[in-house]
Amino acid sequence: MHVTVLGAGTMGHGIAQVSAMAGHTVVVRDIEQSYVDDAFDAIESNLEGGVERGKVTEAEMTETLDRLSGTTSLSDALVDADLVVEAVPEDLDLKKETLREVEGLVDDSTVIASNTSSLSLTDILSALSTPGRGVGLHFFNPVHIMALVEVVVAEQTAPETRAFAHEFVEGIDKTTVEVADSPGFASSRLGVALGCEAMRMVQEGVASPADIDTAMELGYNHPMGPIELGDVVGLDVRLDILDYLREELGERFRPPQVLKRKVRAGKLGKKSGEGFYVWEDGERVGVSGEGDR
Repeated sequence: MHVTVLGAGTMGHGIAQVSAMAGHTVVVRDIEQSYVDDAFDAIESNLEGGVERGKVTEAEMTETLDRLSGTTSLSDALVDADLVVEAVPEDLDLKKETLREVEGLVDDSTVIASNTSSLSLTDILSALSTPGRGVGLHFFNPVHIMALVEVVVAEQTAPETRAFAHEFVEGIDKTTVEVADSPGFASSRLGVALGCEAMRMVQEGVASPADIDTAMELGYNHPMGPIELGDVVGLDVRLDILDYLREELGERFRPPQVLKRKVRAGKLGKKSGEGFYVWEDGERVGVSGEGDR
């Protein structure tokens, strides 16, 4: 199968990697060559880490990289595409415009998927003249490690498209859960609610970020605590999702003031070097001293 991934960021290159590891021919497209180059560096680093841990063989790494290519040309990226997965930023207008452009360049049989984590898939697919070909494939970060993919079914999604989505996800050795299109789906809605309450607890002085995270990791067997996860996802992303869910579902999703302060200060988490924690070279090295009251 030919898979095209639009967006070379954290989610995009992760989706590309697992698709190529499953034997698919994959093209990654972004608007700048530097973004594409960074994506391939990240994929190679992930694979090298897998080799070091004995999870991936040298041959598997070489074969995976051979199946991958990158471009800044949308038309070139879509040649012979059987599946297109958009992983562009969480902006409704951008996603709709991307899908409109894609539809004009692919075959009628091409399935078009969105990796949106919270936006209305029904609204996104309204940009298509044949929306039945559209579906949600919500991957989780880091994609090459996390086993879950939410298959999101919009009002317009055709039965054969839904079946295709399940088959594809199972073929890349992931587990599916199917959810109807609704604000935040299942995972984002629950995950953001937990993270939001954890941030309120920090704001109120109930406990430190590290102690809250440790409590959830050891007490509830979470692989990562909700505060650290917010830093990894991006506090600006968390804020955008909360604003959207508040508009759709009500005041229980009102963003905490501590989150707003950090975003206004440019402290967005891992990607900016500081959020609730301090980060260096992608590793957590301390707790931020600002805005934790």
